[in-house]
Amino acid sequence: MAITTLKLTNKKSGVLPNTKPVAVIDIGSNSVRLVVFEGVTLTPIPLFNEKCLCGLGREVASSGKLGEDAVERALMALRRFKSVVDQIGVAEFRVIATAAAREASNGPKFIQDAEAICGRPIEVISGVVEAELAAAGVLAGDHKADGLAGDMGGGSLELIDICNKSLSKGETLPLGGLRLIDVSKNDLKAARKFVDETLEKVSWINHGKGRPFYLVGGTWRAFVKLHMEAHAYPLRVLHGYKITPESALEFASYLLKQDDLKNIQGIDKISKQRRPVVPFGALVLERLIKKAEPSEIVTSNYGVREGLLYSMLSEKDLLEDPLLSACEKLASLRSRSPAHAFELGEWTNSIFETDELKETQEYTRLRKAACLVSDIGWRMHPSFRAERTMGAIAYSIYSGIDHPGRAFLALSNYFRHNGPNSDGFDTNFSDLLSKDMLYRARIVGGAIRTAHMISAGVPGIIPKTPIFYDQGRLVVELPHPYDALDGERLEKRLRSLGKLLNIETELRVNSDSRFFSFLNF
Repeated sequence: MAITTLKLTNKKSGVLPNTKPVAVIDIGSNSVRLVVFEGVTLTPIPLFNEKCLCGLGREVASSGKLGEDAVERALMALRRFKSVVDQIGVAEFRVIATAAAREASNGPKFIQDAEAICGRPIEVISGVVEAELAAAGVLAGDHKADGLAGDMGGGSLELIDICNKSLSKGETLPLGGLRLIDVSKNDLKAARKFVDETLEKVSWINHGKGRPFYLVGGTWRAFVKLHMEAHAYPLRVLHGYKITPESALEFASYLLKQDDLKNIQGIDKISKQRRPVVPFGALVLERLIKKAEPSEIVTSNYGVREGLLYSMLSEKDLLEDPLLSACEKLASLRSRSPAHAFELGEWTNSIFETDELKETQEYTRLRKAACLVSDIGWRMHPSFRAERTMGAIAYSIYSGIDHPGRAFLALSNYFRHNGPNSDGFDTNFSDLLSKDMLYRARIVGGAIRTAHMISAGVPGIIPKTPIFYDQGRLVVELPHPYDALDGERLEKRLRSLGKLLNIETELRVNSDSRFFSFLNF
């Protein structure tokens, strides 16, 4: 029996064309991390991501020095990271160091040794610059961010005000998790006093009143993971997760009362090296909320490293819609025809022109985003396509979208595969949407489903076979030479969409027409 083998090449598949990887090593007070990004894009996609919890800042407050074991561990991690970077081949390679390296008396010696390993200068950034980069990271994840951002690391807490994409009041405070453990001798009561005294010196902290507070940093991400577990939250995406101040205070109080975190639900998802700083992260957040009085707590997965990438974007890139840009790239990598995905966005415009369905600007961008990613699951088995595509879309990496928006994209495409009137989806997932938003997701899914029965996913067809309202009916027109596309399946899908809209439907073939009332079926 003959065996056919594929010819494998070195061509990168699944990676955007015309992009060049960018590597960033972040030498923090708690962790040393390497992230290799796909390229300088609005939505930073990691090709490779690895961290080592070295604890460089564990003894800086008490001894003034980086611990010998921590330094050895960090240098070993840097040797590996440099090898990985060389192996991947990158267009740009940046190495930054933060609080521990800039404050320790033996920091310069460590930086010198680290530079010899990395083969390039290391940027030891100031606290203010660190705050600005963290804020830029928040903006990379949410282009509409407006509030205070706090980046809690191992050695310091950076606070900064974000307003209309402008940054002000950047400040660094000695409130990192490892530092608090060090200065308080691991005593939460002593740490609380130190935190309150430190925050009292921040004269502008009241600027956060009634505005969102954005959480950045691994310590607070651990807090958020535990909060999600405790509340059985259905969408396990940290980025964009929102907590009311009351809920955050209640959960922080709960954690601070525990003698041991080992019985906390979800603690197994937090690394053992990270667990000791979690109560101190909860403490700092509690004191900040009481002092700043924010409207909500918003998690940002993007921080200094993504902020560094964001600062490298061109003015033209910054003018793009980050969500639509990310969905366009996903369509170009996974769909049969990105051009057809764009056509779907235009084809469905007319459905939402009625007074009852008139869209806000946000609804329009979500609909067009849903159309762009509507065909990414075409290689999946048909029996599982709806559920698998729903999950893939919900958990993809996007910027400029909140959790209800993710649920909208995911459910729109579930309905695209299983029909707009189906109810076999995860009801907890749909709880993230308002009744109106869920209804619109059904309409978008039903419309895409109808369009595919006309075009078979081939571009250039649906612009010539429009859908529109005429005399109280929803009409799809099939002019010559597309009149032969008429068929029972198309009629059924159009009726299904009409039933959802509570309107009669008509399939208009050439000058003839077929009129269908969903009431008759």
